[in-house]
Amino acid sequence: MSEWLSDLGGFAVQVALLALVVVVTLALVSRLRENGAERTRLRIEELNGRSRRRRRLLQLAASAPGERKGLLKRFRRDDKRQRRQGEESGQRCWVLDFHGDLKASRTARFGEEISALLEVAEPDDEVVIRLESAGGLVHAYGLAAAQLDRLREAGLATRVCVDKVAASGGYLMACCAQHIQAAPFAVLGSIGVVAQVPNVHRLLKRHDVDVEVLTAGRYKRTLTVLGENSEEGREKFVEDLEHTHELFKAFVAERRPALDIEAVATGEIWYGRDALGRGLIDALGTSEAYLQRRQETARVYLVRLESQKRLGERLGMAVSRGVERGIERTLEALDASRWLKR
Repeated sequence: MSEWLSDLGGFAVQVALLALVVVVTLALVSRLRENGAERTRLRIEELNGRSRRRRRLLQLAASAPGERKGLLKRFRRDDKRQRRQGEESGQRCWVLDFHGDLKASRTARFGEEISALLEVAEPDDEVVIRLESAGGLVHAYGLAAAQLDRLREAGLATRVCVDKVAASGGYLMACCAQHIQAAPFAVLGSIGVVAQVPNVHRLLKRHDVDVEVLTAGRYKRTLTVLGENSEEGREKFVEDLEHTHELFKAFVAERRPALDIEAVATGEIWYGRDALGRGLIDALGTSEAYLQRRQETARVYLVRLESQKRLGERLGMAVSRGVERGIERTLEALDASRWLKR
C-alpha cells in the first residue's frame, strides 16, 4: 500500500513539473510573438435582441406544449416587422459603462470608447453612461470628466445613470451629462476635497533620528511624512485644498447652472430622492428601467472595449485548471484508499 502511494505521489510531482515547463515555454513564445502589447477588441451587443430572446424564452416556458408552435410562428412574423421598422427608424442609443476606482484606472479605455462613438454617432443619437464611482484622485477624475465632456461638445444627447454611487470625483463626471438620473437610494454629492498626511517626526525625534528635507522653492513641500511640519506649510496646504474645492464648485456650477452650488458643496452626500430635491439630479429611476423604455423607440447598443487574453494566458489558465483537477482526483484517490483492504 505504501509503495502504491509513493508511486502515485511521484507521478503527481512529475505531472506538475511538466505542466510548469509547458506554461513557461508557451508564455515566452506568446510574449515574443505579441511584443508585450495589450490587445483589445470592441464588443457591441444589441440590447433589444437580448431582451427579446429572454422574453420569448419565458413565454415559451410558460405556454402549454400545444401553443408553442403558434408562438414560434408569431415570433417569426414579429421579427420581420421589427426589421422593417428598424430600417425606417434611425434612432440609436449607445450605452457605456464606467466603474471607477481610486485612480479612475478605466479612463484610458473609456476615452477610446468615446472616440469610437464619435466616429459614427449622429445628431439624433443618445449616449447613456452607467456610472459607478465613489471618487478618488483629483487629476484622474478630472481627466475622466474631460473625456465625458467630449460627448457634450459634439452635440450628442447624454444621460448618466447612477444605480449605486456617484460621489466626489464620480459626481464630477456625472455633471458633465445633460441629464442625470439615479436610483432612490443611490449616493450622490460629496462635492469637497480631502487630504491626509501621516507624520512620524516626533517618533523619529524620540529615537534620535534626524530627517533632512531639502527643497528648492518655498512651497515645493508643504507637509511631509518624516520631517517637521511648519504652520506656514499647513496654511499653504489648506489653501491649496480650498483652491481645488473652488475649481470643483466652478466646474459643477458651469454644467448645472440651476444648482445652488454653495448649498450642496459642503462635502455632504445625499441619497437619490433627497438629491432630486436639491437639484443634483434630474430624475429618479434605475438604468435598467430607462434602457428598457428606450428599447421601445430606439435600437440600444452596449459598447465595451475588452482586453483579449494572450495565448500564454489562455493556455496557462487551461493548464492551471487541468493541474487543479488532477490534484483533486489525486486527493480523492488517497481518500478512497483508506477503504482498501490491506
